Amino acid sequence: MASFGRFIRLGVGAWALLLLVIVAPAPSSAQQVNPTASSVREQQLLQELNRIQGRVSIPDQRSGVLEQPQGREWRDFRNVTLRWIGGVAIIGMLAVLVIFYLTRGMVRLESGRSGRTIVRFNMFERFVHWMTATCFIILGISGLNITFGRPLLLPLIGFEAFSEWSQWAKYAHNYLSFPFTIGVVLIFLMWLGGNIPSKLDVEWIKRGGGLIGHDHPPARRFNAGQKGIYWIVVIGGGLVAATGYLLMFPFYTTGIEGMQMAQIVHSIVSVLFVAAMLAHIYIGTIGMEGAFEAMGSGEVDVNWAREHHSLWLDEETARTGQPRHAASAAE
Repeated sequence: MASFGRFIRLGVGAWALLLLVIVAPAPSSAQQVNPTASSVREQQLLQELNRIQGRVSIPDQRSGVLEQPQGREWRDFRNVTLRWIGGVAIIGMLAVLVIFYLTRGMVRLESGRSGRTIVRFNMFERFVHWMTATCFIILGISGLNITFGRPLLLPLIGFEAFSEWSQWAKYAHNYLSFPFTIGVVLIFLMWLGGNIPSKLDVEWIKRGGGLIGHDHPPARRFNAGQKGIYWIVVIGGGLVAATGYLLMFPFYTTGIEGMQMAQIVHSIVSVLFVAAMLAHIYIGTIGMEGAFEAMGSGEVDVNWAREHHSLWLDEETARTGQPRHAASAAE
């Protein structure tokens, strides 16, 4: 009888276990393994290496990323690559100008001064030029401080002076960007008509533009070299202004990767811009006799205009009559 009771209990237990297996819920889809699911790409895993990211309670969730792979690449560019690009461009340009001056010297007026002058730039044009040029010089110096100040200037003046200088340089860099941008826009509008490339520019370049030898190819108001400077100012100034405002007002239109790209473009264009303007400053001062007067008093000697811009002189003479005598010549 006892054996029969044990058999009954075993049978009831087996039925109960079977019933539990039948009515138990199926595993959720999240727990199932999909053999056809695509695996995580290797590049994605590499990009996540050494990423330091947490959770934040403020609305901007991007602040939770403390370090990411693109940031390390950007830091290497800023601390190493950019310094090489800037150093080679600026020091290389200075070396070329020194060698050119020592071998060629100042481009002199072969026929001497005539004592007669002609108006080349009016007062408004000169104001826009000097406003933009002054802002550019301050922007260039304060911007180069960001890249080269710590390794070059800091050891010379110390931490306290370098900190004070860098703070004021930052303020100047930010606020003077606005008149600089206005100047670039005005330069674009003022002189666009005279800076459209033409076949005459090709001939001017072939003949060395008067810088090589003693040839003086004909040119209108702006020769090929001046047109090149014009487009460098317009395009380069536009790029540094646009990317600079992205950096001044971060994350309004782009994320962290876009900010890094804006800084890369801003810095590369800026150092090349500085190098090009060194050549422009050289030609306008010690490189060519009589050139500075165009943006100084606004008037140039007639012989200077005849040697460097003969077609423009002919047009102006036909339009306004004979060039007037300078005050010194009248005396």
